[in-house]
Amino acid sequence: MDDDLEIFDRDALIAEVKKLRAGIREHRDSTGHKLCWHHPDLWDLLPEKTEPAIAVPPWPKFMRGCIRYRQSLDRQAPGAPVYDKEFNE
Repeated sequence: MDDDLEIFDRDALIAEVKKLRAGIREHRDSTGHKLCWHHPDLWDLLPEKTEPAIAVPPWPKFMRGCIRYRQSLDRQAPGAPVYDKEFNE
């Protein structure tokens, strides 16, 4: 799957690492409502282009997962500033 890396020269490998790091940083630095979103831009950094075969839980189970995710943020980042805005504000 990663055989393409074998033919990269040093400069191409450095460029690839920088591109991947930028994508990871963008994802890491997501805040507010962006924390809850599907991230195809991150997946597009991979050389293989496939349509992700996602499965979406029914609404009640999905919302329970969102609540648990938000609760985990309270535990993992208790001092995080509050982003008190509605979506698309």
